[in-house]
Amino acid sequence: MQRSDRQKAIIRAVDAGRRSVAELSDLTGISAVTIRRDLLELEEQGALRRVRGGAAPVLNRGDLYPFALRAAADATQKEALARAAAEMIAPGMSVLIDNGTTALAVARELAGRGITALALSLHAAAALAARPGNQVVIPAGVVQDVDLSFSGAGAIAAVREMRFDVAVLGACAADPATGLTVAGWDDAQVKRTALAASRRAMLVSTPDKFRRTAAHRFGTHDDVDVLVTTADAPFEVLHDARTRGAEVVVVSVET
Repeated sequence: MQRSDRQKAIIRAVDAGRRSVAELSDLTGISAVTIRRDLLELEEQGALRRVRGGAAPVLNRGDLYPFALRAAADATQKEALARAAAEMIAPGMSVLIDNGTTALAVARELAGRGITALALSLHAAAALAARPGNQVVIPAGVVQDVDLSFSGAGAIAAVREMRFDVAVLGACAADPATGLTVAGWDDAQVKRTALAASRRAMLVSTPDKFRRTAAHRFGTHDDVDVLVTTADAPFEVLHDARTRGAEVVVVSVET
Protein backbone atom coordinates (compact mmCIF):
# COMPACT_ATOMS: atom_id res chain seq x y z
CA MET A 1 0.00 0.00 0.00
CA GLN A 2 1.37 3.40 -0.99
CA ARG A 3 2.04 5.89 1.77
CA SER A 4 -0.73 8.28 0.71
CA ASP A 5 -3.31 5.49 0.44
CA ARG A 6 -2.19 4.07 3.77
CA GLN A 7 -2.58 7.38 5.55
CA LYS A 8 -6.00 7.94 4.01
CA ALA A 9 -7.04 4.52 5.29
CA ILE A 10 -5.76 5.42 8.76
CA ILE A 11 -7.69 8.70 8.79
CA ARG A 12 -10.92 7.01 7.69
CA ALA A 13 -10.52 4.31 10.33
CA VAL A 14 -9.81 6.78 13.13
CA ASP A 15 -12.65 9.09 12.04
CA ALA A 16 -15.01 6.23 12.91
CA GLY A 17 -13.59 5.92 16.42
CA ARG A 18 -10.50 5.31 18.49
CA ARG A 19 -8.11 2.73 17.01
CA SER A 20 -5.07 0.99 18.46
CA VAL A 21 -1.73 0.71 16.70
CA ALA A 22 -2.29 -3.03 16.39
CA GLU A 23 -5.68 -2.54 14.72
CA LEU A 24 -4.25 -0.03 12.25
CA SER A 25 -1.33 -2.36 11.56
CA ASP A 26 -3.74 -5.21 10.76
CA LEU A 27 -5.84 -2.91 8.59
CA THR A 28 -2.96 -1.67 6.45
CA GLY A 29 -0.56 -4.61 6.64
CA ILE A 30 2.19 -2.22 7.78
CA SER A 31 4.47 -2.61 10.78
CA ALA A 32 3.65 -0.96 14.10
CA VAL A 33 6.78 1.17 13.81
CA THR A 34 5.58 2.66 10.53
CA ILE A 35 2.06 3.16 11.90
CA ARG A 36 3.43 5.14 14.83
CA ARG A 37 5.43 7.29 12.40
CA ASP A 38 2.28 7.89 10.36
CA LEU A 39 0.30 8.84 13.46
CA LEU A 40 2.91 11.40 14.45
CA GLU A 41 2.79 12.95 10.98
CA LEU A 42 -1.00 12.94 10.79
CA GLU A 43 -1.31 14.51 14.23
CA GLU A 44 1.00 17.33 13.12
CA GLN A 45 -1.37 17.87 10.18
CA GLY A 46 -4.37 18.03 12.50
CA ALA A 47 -5.98 14.94 10.96
CA LEU A 48 -6.19 12.99 14.25
CA ARG A 49 -4.82 12.99 17.76
CA ARG A 50 -2.54 10.41 19.25
CA VAL A 51 -3.56 8.69 22.45
CA ARG A 52 -1.89 6.01 24.51
CA GLY A 53 -1.51 2.95 22.28
CA GLY A 54 -3.16 4.42 19.20
CA ALA A 55 -5.16 7.37 17.85
CA ALA A 56 -8.56 9.01 18.23
CA PRO A 57 -10.63 11.44 16.13
CA VAL A 58 -10.13 15.17 16.35
CA LEU A 59 -12.86 17.74 15.80
CA ASN A 60 -11.81 19.29 12.53
CA ARG A 61 -13.28 22.58 11.29
CA GLY A 62 -16.54 22.11 13.18
CA ASP A 63 -17.39 18.57 12.12
CA LEU A 64 -20.27 17.31 14.25
CA TYR A 65 -20.29 14.24 16.45
CA PRO A 66 -23.65 12.69 17.44
CA PHE A 67 -25.74 14.98 19.64
CA ALA A 68 -25.81 12.62 22.63
CA LEU A 69 -22.03 12.38 22.59
CA ARG A 70 -21.66 16.16 22.42
CA ALA A 71 -24.20 16.65 25.21
CA ALA A 72 -22.26 14.32 27.50
CA ALA A 73 -18.92 15.99 26.78
CA ASP A 74 -17.80 18.59 29.35
CA ALA A 75 -21.15 18.25 31.12
CA THR A 76 -19.88 19.70 34.41
CA GLN A 77 -18.43 22.74 32.65
CA LYS A 78 -21.63 23.34 30.69
CA GLU A 79 -23.80 23.13 33.79
CA ALA A 80 -21.61 25.67 35.61
CA LEU A 81 -21.63 28.01 32.61
CA ALA A 82 -25.41 27.63 32.28
CA ARG A 83 -26.00 28.61 35.91
CA ALA A 84 -23.88 31.73 35.49
CA ALA A 85 -25.59 32.70 32.24
CA ALA A 86 -29.09 32.15 33.64
CA GLU A 87 -28.38 34.42 36.60
CA MET A 88 -27.97 37.29 34.15
CA ILE A 89 -31.45 36.82 32.67
CA ALA A 90 -34.34 38.40 34.58
CA PRO A 91 -38.06 37.52 34.54
CA GLY A 92 -39.92 39.35 31.80
CA MET A 93 -37.00 39.37 29.37
CA SER A 94 -37.27 38.30 25.76
CA VAL A 95 -34.55 35.73 25.10
CA LEU A 96 -33.31 33.79 22.09
CA ILE A 97 -31.91 30.37 22.97
CA ASP A 98 -29.56 28.95 20.36
CA ASN A 99 -29.31 25.32 19.33
CA GLY A 100 -26.40 23.24 20.59
CA THR A 101 -25.59 21.50 23.84
CA THR A 102 -24.28 24.49 25.82
CA ALA A 103 -27.37 26.55 24.99
CA LEU A 104 -29.48 23.54 25.97
CA ALA A 105 -27.85 23.59 29.41
CA VAL A 106 -28.82 27.28 29.72
CA ALA A 107 -32.39 26.46 28.65
CA ARG A 108 -32.67 23.92 31.46
CA GLU A 109 -31.61 26.55 33.97
CA LEU A 110 -34.19 29.02 32.60
CA ALA A 111 -37.18 26.68 32.98
CA GLY A 112 -39.96 28.44 34.88
CA ARG A 113 -38.12 31.79 35.05
CA GLY A 114 -40.96 33.83 33.56
CA ILE A 115 -39.32 34.78 30.27
CA THR A 116 -40.45 34.87 26.65
CA ALA A 117 -38.10 32.61 24.71
CA LEU A 118 -37.60 31.69 21.10
CA ALA A 119 -35.95 28.27 21.04
CA LEU A 120 -33.88 27.31 18.01
CA SER A 121 -34.13 23.59 18.77
CA LEU A 122 -36.79 21.22 20.02
CA HIS A 123 -34.42 20.14 22.79
CA ALA A 124 -34.22 23.72 24.09
CA ALA A 125 -37.98 24.27 23.70
CA ALA A 126 -38.75 21.18 25.79
CA ALA A 127 -36.29 22.26 28.48
CA LEU A 128 -37.71 25.79 28.66
CA ALA A 129 -41.27 24.46 28.94
CA ALA A 130 -40.45 21.78 31.51
CA ARG A 131 -41.92 23.98 34.29
CA PRO A 132 -44.75 26.52 34.11
CA GLY A 133 -43.88 30.18 33.73
CA ASN A 134 -42.22 30.70 30.38
CA GLN A 135 -43.79 31.61 27.07
CA VAL A 136 -41.91 29.40 24.61
CA VAL A 137 -41.96 30.06 20.87
CA ILE A 138 -40.54 27.81 18.17
CA PRO A 139 -39.97 28.67 14.49
CA ALA A 140 -41.80 27.12 11.59
CA GLY A 141 -39.84 25.16 9.03
CA VAL A 142 -37.40 22.31 8.81
CA VAL A 143 -36.12 20.43 11.87
CA GLN A 144 -32.64 18.95 11.47
CA ASP A 145 -32.46 15.26 12.32
CA VAL A 146 -29.05 15.44 14.03
CA ASP A 147 -29.76 17.90 16.86
CA LEU A 148 -33.45 18.79 16.31
CA SER A 149 -32.51 22.37 15.46
CA PHE A 150 -34.52 24.69 13.24
CA SER A 151 -33.01 26.02 10.04
CA GLY A 152 -33.89 27.63 6.75
CA ALA A 153 -36.25 30.46 5.84
CA GLY A 154 -38.79 29.63 8.55
CA ALA A 155 -36.27 29.97 11.34
CA ILE A 156 -34.84 33.19 9.91
CA ALA A 157 -38.33 34.70 9.55
CA ALA A 158 -39.24 33.81 13.14
CA VAL A 159 -36.07 35.47 14.47
CA ARG A 160 -36.66 38.60 12.39
CA GLU A 161 -40.22 38.96 13.70
CA MET A 162 -39.05 39.22 17.32
CA ARG A 163 -36.79 41.53 19.28
CA PHE A 164 -34.66 40.08 22.05
CA ASP A 165 -33.16 41.55 25.17
CA VAL A 166 -30.46 38.93 24.92
CA ALA A 167 -29.47 36.15 22.53
CA VAL A 168 -27.81 33.18 24.21
CA LEU A 169 -25.49 31.88 21.52
CA GLY A 170 -23.18 28.96 21.09
CA ALA A 171 -20.63 28.27 18.38
CA CYS A 172 -18.90 25.25 16.95
CA ALA A 173 -15.74 27.33 17.08
CA ALA A 174 -14.69 30.77 18.27
CA ASP A 175 -11.05 31.24 17.37
CA PRO A 176 -10.45 34.99 17.82
CA ALA A 177 -8.61 35.37 14.51
CA THR A 178 -11.40 33.67 12.55
CA GLY A 179 -14.48 34.75 14.46
CA LEU A 180 -17.64 32.92 15.47
CA THR A 181 -18.10 29.97 13.16
CA VAL A 182 -20.30 26.92 12.70
CA ALA A 183 -20.26 23.85 10.49
CA GLY A 184 -23.54 24.50 8.65
CA TRP A 185 -24.34 27.31 6.22
CA ASP A 186 -28.02 27.44 7.25
CA ASP A 187 -27.08 27.57 10.92
CA ALA A 188 -24.79 30.52 10.24
CA GLN A 189 -27.61 32.47 8.56
CA VAL A 190 -29.94 31.94 11.53
CA LYS A 191 -27.28 33.01 14.02
CA ARG A 192 -26.38 36.08 11.97
CA THR A 193 -30.05 37.09 11.99
CA ALA A 194 -30.18 36.52 15.75
CA LEU A 195 -27.31 38.96 16.28
CA ALA A 196 -29.16 41.64 14.32
CA ALA A 197 -32.40 41.09 16.28
CA SER A 198 -30.88 41.25 19.77
CA ARG A 199 -29.91 44.11 22.06
CA ARG A 200 -27.15 42.00 23.62
CA ALA A 201 -25.38 38.87 22.45
CA MET A 202 -24.18 36.45 25.11
CA LEU A 203 -21.63 33.85 24.02
CA VAL A 204 -21.54 30.89 26.41
CA SER A 205 -18.55 28.74 25.55
CA THR A 206 -16.28 26.06 26.88
CA PRO A 207 -12.60 27.04 26.46
CA ASP A 208 -11.81 24.46 23.79
CA LYS A 209 -13.97 26.39 21.29
CA PHE A 210 -11.48 29.27 21.25
CA ARG A 211 -8.91 27.03 19.57
CA ARG A 212 -11.15 25.81 16.75
CA THR A 213 -12.42 27.08 13.44
CA ALA A 214 -15.39 25.94 11.37
CA ALA A 215 -16.46 26.58 7.80
CA HIS A 216 -19.13 29.29 8.08
CA ARG A 217 -18.70 32.55 9.96
CA PHE A 218 -21.73 34.31 11.44
CA GLY A 219 -20.01 36.97 13.48
CA THR A 220 -16.84 38.20 15.15
CA HIS A 221 -15.83 38.68 18.75
CA ASP A 222 -16.81 42.35 18.33
CA ASP A 223 -20.43 41.16 18.20
CA VAL A 224 -20.22 39.62 21.68
CA ASP A 225 -21.54 41.82 24.51
CA VAL A 226 -21.25 39.18 27.24
CA LEU A 227 -18.76 36.32 27.32
CA VAL A 228 -19.39 33.48 29.75
CA THR A 229 -16.58 30.94 29.94
CA THR A 230 -14.41 29.09 32.43
CA ALA A 231 -11.27 30.16 34.25
CA ASP A 232 -9.03 28.04 32.04
CA ALA A 233 -10.00 29.91 28.88
CA PRO A 234 -7.00 31.43 27.05
CA PHE A 235 -5.86 34.61 28.79
CA GLU A 236 -5.64 36.50 25.50
CA VAL A 237 -9.31 35.77 24.77
CA LEU A 238 -10.43 37.13 28.13
CA HIS A 239 -8.15 40.16 27.85
CA ASP A 240 -9.32 40.94 24.32
CA ALA A 241 -12.99 40.71 25.33
CA ARG A 242 -12.49 43.12 28.22
CA THR A 243 -10.53 45.49 26.00
CA ARG A 244 -13.42 45.59 23.55
CA GLY A 245 -15.81 46.48 26.37
CA ALA A 246 -17.56 43.12 26.66
CA GLU A 247 -18.75 41.91 30.04
CA VAL A 248 -16.69 38.84 30.94
CA VAL A 249 -18.01 36.24 33.36
CA VAL A 250 -15.41 33.68 34.37
CA VAL A 251 -16.74 30.53 36.01
CA SER A 252 -14.68 28.25 38.22
CA VAL A 253 -15.46 24.58 37.73
CA GLU A 254 -14.68 22.04 40.41
CA THR A 255 -13.25 18.80 39.07
